[in-house]
Amino acid sequence: MTKIFSLFILCLLVVACGKKPTPKPYEYFRIDLPKHEYRTVDSLPDIAFQISKYSKISDYTGGDVKGYNIDYPALNGRIHLTYMPLDLDSFIVVTEDSRRLAYKHTIKANSIIENYYENDTTKVYGVLFKISGNAASPVQFFITDSVKNFLRGALYFNNIPNYDSIMPVADYVQEDIERLIESMHWK
Repeated sequence: MTKIFSLFILCLLVVACGKKPTPKPYEYFRIDLPKHEYRTVDSLPDIAFQISKYSKISDYTGGDVKGYNIDYPALNGRIHLTYMPLDLDSFIVVTEDSRRLAYKHTIKANSIIENYYENDTTKVYGVLFKISGNAASPVQFFITDSVKNFLRGALYFNNIPNYDSIMPVADYVQEDIERLIESMHWK
């Protein structure tokens, strides 16, 4: 009886050892993202828009431009906004400068997808750049009324850009940026 049992175990070991071991895939932390909820920010002098209830807005000034930060403390991210008044000569310069800044990420980016926004009622026109890959900024955009106002934004996270792990959070914040663009109105 023990010989049969030993032979059975030996056969099992021979059959079981025929397959090559496969390594486990890399794992990432699970991120529970809250449902999107928004509040209106209309305390800024030139613009008003909606931002996430889970974010904080602060301002900074740098010479002629006005800057605002939309911080996401729980996500360790920030949207840098830069507002500039326009004149006829500066329109082409600032729009092309924004496009150039977005395409500077082509060194690390796998692709850059442009989404265009146009709302004739509110005079809001813009471009959103979704940058995939290990670029420093996964989302950038600019909005203008083509006459007097210009707003540029870029999303950054306070950690090393690893697109696979940051992608769900970047997609979440991109929805908030799209809401910002769609709810934008000039004062």
